[in-house]
Amino acid sequence: MMVHPTQKTENFDQLDERAAYQYEASTTSMAMISKTPGRGQAYLGCYRDKKGNGLDGSKTYRLRIPAVVPAKNFWSLTVYDVVTRCLIDNPQRQADRSSRQADLVKNDDGTIDLYIGPKAPEGFEKNWVPSVPGKGWFAYFRLYGPTEAHFDKTWKLGDIELVK
Repeated sequence: MMVHPTQKTENFDQLDERAAYQYEASTTSMAMISKTPGRGQAYLGCYRDKKGNGLDGSKTYRLRIPAVVPAKNFWSLTVYDVVTRCLIDNPQRQADRSSRQADLVKNDDGTIDLYIGPKAPEGFEKNWVPSVPGKGWFAYFRLYGPTEAHFDKTWKLGDIELVK
């Protein structure tokens, strides 16, 4: 049975599910809206590539993370399935990469290239989030403990770019 996005069925209203969604995905926590540098978190969503095209699981994309990211605690890139809005369900069971991973491959200038695609680029297996061919995806780049450069907009994350 398909449940309507309102989460209402013929016989009942899924109030618990609606409340859970609001708690998990909407601003119900002061940490989600904090403007105090070093506290809370900031979510940067991405639904299209640099050219404005939808993100396709059969293609490979790159996101270049600047050498200095305005996050007191850490940053994270997480990939989600467009249809289910859940973590991407790939055979590797890997949906994210973050600065907490000491083994990420860094470029000579300190930047980090993260890849999202069906196959890891050679030499960047540690920087790869597997996508699923035939499925669209979107991503959240999170700053945990965002610092002043995020709030005053002196820092900018680049766009996700199509590699092939």
